[in-house]
Amino acid sequence: MWLSRFAVSSSSRLQLAVNFLVLPSRMASDAGRKIVSTENAPKAIGPYNQAVSVASTSQIVYLSGQIGLDPVTGQMVVGGVEAEAKQALNNLGEVLKAAGSSFPSIVKTTIFLADMNDYATVNGIYATYFEGASIYPARAVVAAAGLPKGARFEIEAVAIANQ
Repeated sequence: MWLSRFAVSSSSRLQLAVNFLVLPSRMASDAGRKIVSTENAPKAIGPYNQAVSVASTSQIVYLSGQIGLDPVTGQMVVGGVEAEAKQALNNLGEVLKAAGSSFPSIVKTTIFLADMNDYATVNGIYATYFEGASIYPARAVVAAAGLPKGARFEIEAVAIANQ
């Protein structure tokens, strides 16, 4: 909560003089959020988490983008966009599992492709991870000028934790 004092200067301009700042012991932006992390998917390679779960009437999980990194070696898998997409989706599955969720519980995904000519290939691979799903998630596919570690495929998701 901000506490401040206002004063009008002789030139009639409003000036703000901040007397003091009161910070709660726990930042409000942290309320209801839980970090989800698993060793079965690659560690974050930047200032983000594998996933963040948010408490609400349903437990919502926001999953960071996954690329085709091997969680053991930390290196990109070889084999082109097919191998990268499968590994990234496997990584996403491990983070989902760590968050108490699964592919059928995903409500939104965003896929980033280095080359939109890979769309059909990636679409076929993606579909296999949702076989048997009664409701497919909302999805966007975006062409990206560059992805981390030279990846050709990246996927992020929002899911509901399984009840």
